Formats: sequence, C-alpha cells, structure tokens
Amino acid sequence: MLLSDTDIKKHLADKSIVISPAPNLDEALSACALDLRLSNQFQIFEPAKLSYFDPKKANEVSFTKKVTVSGEEPFILHPGEFVLGSTMEWIELPANIAGRLEGRSSLGRLGIVVHSTAALIHPGIKANIVLELGNHSRIPVALYPGMRVCSVSFEMLTSPAEKPYHGKYMGQKGTTKSRISEDLL
Repeated sequence: MLLSDTDIKKHLADKSIVISPAPNLDEALSACALDLRLSNQFQIFEPAKLSYFDPKKANEVSFTKKVTVSGEEPFILHPGEFVLGSTMEWIELPANIAGRLEGRSSLGRLGIVVHSTAALIHPGIKANIVLELGNHSRIPVALYPGMRVCSVSFEMLTSPAEKPYHGKYMGQKGTTKSRISEDLL
C-alpha cells in the first residue's frame, strides 16, 4: 500500500523515514511521492579505456571518471549518453517500508530517464540514491545540481523484513559505480 502525503509527513516527523537534508514539503511533496534533488557529482563512463566490460574484472580497471560541477554550472547530458548521478538527499528507511524511485514527468518529456532498472529502494537502506541517468532525446539536456530530478514513493510491507538491506551499497555517499564483481566472487 502506497503511503499518502499525510502518512509521509507522519513518518518524516517521527523519523521512521529519514531524509537529509530535510525537503521543502511545500515544493517536494505530492499526493503520494516526495521529489528528490540532483547532487553535483557524476560518474562518466570512459569507453576508450575498455574494449568491453567484464563484470568479473570490474574492480581491476577504472572505467569511469568522477566529475563534480560547481555553483550554477549545469551538467550536460548528451544524446545516447549514460552516466551515474545521485540524490542530494540521504535516505534511511525502516525494515517495514520500501521506496520506489521514479523519474519526473517534466524531465521524461525531454528524454531524460533516471533509472534503467534500479527502481526499488530496499527497506533498511541508509544511503544516497544513485541515479542511472540517460538521455533518449536527440538534443543535449542541461541538468542542474539542486533541481528536482526524481520522486520516491513509499510502500508499507506486510510485515517488517526479516533481513533488511545490508548489501554492498549500504552507506554509499554520492555516486557509486557498479560493484557487480562482488556478486561473482
């Protein structure tokens, strides 16, 4: 069951859901979701460094470069480009609430997607949320740090998770590249 705006406010007030820095609810809260903002850090893929990507060897070679934009400077996402970004907000969820990440319609209408497959925010997570940003349009799009880039809705589990999230991305700050090689050890 999705939490309503009333329930989201209650969970934020009693700190069972933690969002830091605290969002401006007048701007960010809708009927059943909370908008999150784009941070100023990005991981750009450098295809010239690899002839192909081998998940078993992901930690052996650096295939991304961290880029930080400053001030009012935009990050330009080019057509067909895929980069990692993250939310400004740190999120902590209890064992009985999951989150669901979605793109914002206004950016989607420009061809911007914020997740390829990773829409589920697991119960028990404590982290910045990494965004899988892609540009499906035919023109570059400027993305500004601090802009509302995605929304998260919250769902109550039927009972608290017996094993809340304690995976390889727990505690991630900013952009975190794939750790798939840890699955293949």
